[in-house]
Amino acid sequence: MKFDVEELFETANMTLHQNLDIRTTTLGVNLKDCIDSDFAAFQDKVYRKINGYARSLIAQARPLEVKYGIPIVNKRISITPVSLIMETHATPEKYLAMAQTLDRAARDAGIDFIGGFGALVQGGLTRSDAVLIEALPAVLAGTERVCAFLNVGSTHAGLNLDAVNLIGPMLLETAAATPDAIGCAKFVVFVNAPEDNPFMAGAYHGIGEPDVTLNVGISGPGVVRSVVEKHRDCDLTQLSEVIKRTVFKITRAGELIGRELARDLGVPFGIVDISLASTTAAGDSVANVVEAFGIEHIGAHGSTLAIALLMDAVKKGGAMASGNVGGLSGTFIPVSEDAGMIDAVLKGALSLDKLEALTAVCSVGLDMFAIPGDTPAETIAAIIADELAIGIINDKTTAVRVIPAPGRQAGDLVSFGGLLGVAPVMRVNPFSARDFLRRGGRLPSTVMSMRN
Repeated sequence: MKFDVEELFETANMTLHQNLDIRTTTLGVNLKDCIDSDFAAFQDKVYRKINGYARSLIAQARPLEVKYGIPIVNKRISITPVSLIMETHATPEKYLAMAQTLDRAARDAGIDFIGGFGALVQGGLTRSDAVLIEALPAVLAGTERVCAFLNVGSTHAGLNLDAVNLIGPMLLETAAATPDAIGCAKFVVFVNAPEDNPFMAGAYHGIGEPDVTLNVGISGPGVVRSVVEKHRDCDLTQLSEVIKRTVFKITRAGELIGRELARDLGVPFGIVDISLASTTAAGDSVANVVEAFGIEHIGAHGSTLAIALLMDAVKKGGAMASGNVGGLSGTFIPVSEDAGMIDAVLKGALSLDKLEALTAVCSVGLDMFAIPGDTPAETIAAIIADELAIGIINDKTTAVRVIPAPGRQAGDLVSFGGLLGVAPVMRVNPFSARDFLRRGGRLPSTVMSMRN
């Protein structure tokens, strides 16, 4: 499908006035061919491969920003899940050393983040997986750009509660080891994690992917809010149509740039992720889109319906525009990274319980929210398990990125700066699920998995 001049001028207007951007270009890189019994040689191969591709990504992205006038905000790398390549070197010390190698390779090339320092443990934990979890506090404290993940469940495998139970203590240790618990912002726990997700902290290069591939994440909540505000009198069907057509245009622009960048890099183009990803910048809030629907503050009754409408329209518009839609593709509702979400929490419109309800229809889950630092580990695990159960039962990707903020109580603020924003500390239900979680084991796969 060709792109005409009028379409490109309309997209340029979105960029200049409505905060449209390419939120991320993420180059997925297979590291299995770097494995070596000599750990120093292994590190050297990893550094050279990552740094080489990363430098090419930076060099090729800049001319495209100038050519099309659309900012490419983040340049990132995702790698093979690191537990798979560290099996013969699975000690905490070597995991930390490999993380520092990845961090140095990304830093030296000018890459923002490198994802994939994680494991797929939905069916159980290997020795390498268990050691990785043990090493994560030191890794997240000892690196700047490395992002970590665990996929602890899937519709087919169920939910690995034994793995979830390890995460609460790990996060508390990470929070204590990093300023304002910022290390926790670089870790996400998933169910049904996609192999082609370009967004951090959960990006990784799946084992079903080619040797190298380019995935693009676009974002335009400001564009969507603008068209919603111009159509205040339309009904829900008409509103959905307006959003769908807008996302169609956004997706076309993202795929154009992504395909051209992949061609310049000499790598396959993977997917375009059409998620509406917010920032704290004025006019760049998903919560403000929902409020433009006619809801006073996100979190008010009616918000779940609004997010469902937004999600559905975004997916339909993207699917019409591209045959390569993938990743998460929907609507992000992180608390600290969205000015409207922050405002709703501060005004009492949005509670943790209501946020969980919204995630039943959004594309990610409980994202970038802070809780009191004295929250027990088993309560953190229970919050995670509740959210991930939504993904298992509904056959959807969902995730949790939670920050237990040391020394903070409900109502306090935790500032991370930059893209990560400011998190109001949210109240946690004081009653315990300790005895339930101690049962461990695995939530069985649901009947939804029996589709062969």
